[in-house]
Amino acid sequence: MATTKALCVTAQAPVNIAVIKYWGKTDEKLILPLNSSLSTTLSMTDLCTTTTVMASKEFKEDRLWLNGKEESVSSGRMQNCIGQLVARSGLLKRLGENVEEGKAREYHFHIVSVNNFPTAAGLASSASGFACLTYTLGTLLEVEGDLSAIARLGSGSIYGGFVKWVKGEKADGTDSIAVQVAPETHWPELQILVCVVSAKHKETPSTSGMQTSTETSPFLAYRAAHIVEERMKQMEDAIHKRDFQLYGELTMRDSNSFHSTCLDTYPPIFYLNDTSKTIINLITYVNKHYGKIKIAYTFDAGPNAVLYALKEDTPLLLHLITRYFPPSSDLAHFVEGSGPKECGVESIESLGAQLKAKDASVEALLQELDAKFTPQPASIQRVIHTTVDKGPHVVTDDALCLIDTATGLPKA
Repeated sequence: MATTKALCVTAQAPVNIAVIKYWGKTDEKLILPLNSSLSTTLSMTDLCTTTTVMASKEFKEDRLWLNGKEESVSSGRMQNCIGQLVARSGLLKRLGENVEEGKAREYHFHIVSVNNFPTAAGLASSASGFACLTYTLGTLLEVEGDLSAIARLGSGSIYGGFVKWVKGEKADGTDSIAVQVAPETHWPELQILVCVVSAKHKETPSTSGMQTSTETSPFLAYRAAHIVEERMKQMEDAIHKRDFQLYGELTMRDSNSFHSTCLDTYPPIFYLNDTSKTIINLITYVNKHYGKIKIAYTFDAGPNAVLYALKEDTPLLLHLITRYFPPSSDLAHFVEGSGPKECGVESIESLGAQLKAKDASVEALLQELDAKFTPQPASIQRVIHTTVDKGPHVVTDDALCLIDTATGLPKA
């Protein structure tokens, strides 16, 4: 099947991890959140979704392939997203397509998407996927106006840096949009470690978990009404001032609050596992030892930890994770990402000796920790060291295109 490159676009979108989390919706169809939220955008060098979208009159229907497997596009979220993008398409209007809602389309889309990180494991893969789909299809269709209101239909963001999702007040959801709080260049000292505890699909998907919590958890309503909005203001202030003490405390408090909501749900939802709890206890002990926040944790709807530290403290964090949650073998490749060298870490294997040589007090800390924590080999599968980075962008490298434009199907 012959086509033109003008009707095929590839883009990449990053993972956004919420430090002030939303849980629950006031409108399932419009995806209106019960409360506002705020997230950090992680580097696409280390975690990203790549999506290729192709449009053709020869396609009989819309089709989607995710991580090599064809998936249904019949969900309300997907159809709502595609429908809104089509309705605002400058390209289809120029091509003479009828873009009125409910009208049959001449053009259909083949969508191929790949994550380079675990999917449906509590690392915001659906948000990254929807952000990438919105951005890619919106670019292809030359969509008129702001894309952020459409991206949020899948909890996605088209901005980089630090981003808030304003819940909005209007019933039609037009004021429920993403707003950039600060760009990716604002706080270069902030480092992030993603600890993949489990890559398995979570037992309770986020969508059904939110619905059950909304129906059964009194704490969820209280949290949305009395806690989150003030916490949002404080978090914005912490980011603007680059105040890691406040940023870290709010991040951990909100993670705890979110998981308390899950426990308050009936029947309760358990996203954290024993390894997750040990990570929390370890970080709590380290912060107590120093009398200030050196490391902060957050957990989305899954057991995987996202840890924050300033650049000067990141070598210690790396050593603690590799010391108490070592891989069964091959320590050299356990930590991935571009972060370690940026923090002056030349060798993960010799990091302990480097820290002790630089700061004699590290030896005392490790002795205390050794008395309280037993290493748990292979309990963390991999560690991705990353930073705050930019939002989605189009890629022109043909090697990254996921569709064979001659057939309209995924590349082999």
